[in-house]
Amino acid sequence: MTAPASTPIIPPNADAKPAPTHACVRCGAPVAIDVGLCERCNPLGLRDSSASQVHGLAIGGVFAAVVILAIIARLSLSGVGPFVATAVATPDGTGLAVALSVTNQGSNIGQTTCRVTDPADRTGATGAIILSPRIEPKQTLTFTTHVTELGTTVRPLDATCSAP
Repeated sequence: MTAPASTPIIPPNADAKPAPTHACVRCGAPVAIDVGLCERCNPLGLRDSSASQVHGLAIGGVFAAVVILAIIARLSLSGVGPFVATAVATPDGTGLAVALSVTNQGSNIGQTTCRVTDPADRTGATGAIILSPRIEPKQTLTFTTHVTELGTTVRPLDATCSAP
């Protein structure tokens, strides 16, 4: 007997490109693009988390972190300031030596940013911005700094300090 002639079996769509895949989340085996876990990692065929669930969880985590950081910042800055300041200028070569006397009227230690300006200046100039050292609660600290933004002419100055 002679063996019957066999015809090669060509699957349909032999020229088609393979379906896109990505790595299994657990083991890295290639899986279909719409599946998260391979058969070995998910033998019961349980449903994967949807993209909206995963993104919602991530956004919720970021929101919770921002809220926690805001609460920590609020608690760490509570009781600092307000600050009251006076400024006295003396000539100092290329600018002025400004002596600032700053009082922390709050109940916690803190530092402030003071804006020293000329009250007669109507141009809206920024003036000098000075960062104070840390000031104990209910204490007054006097310190001197060199500024060039106000020129070299001695005149009365306004000092405004803001709490953080």
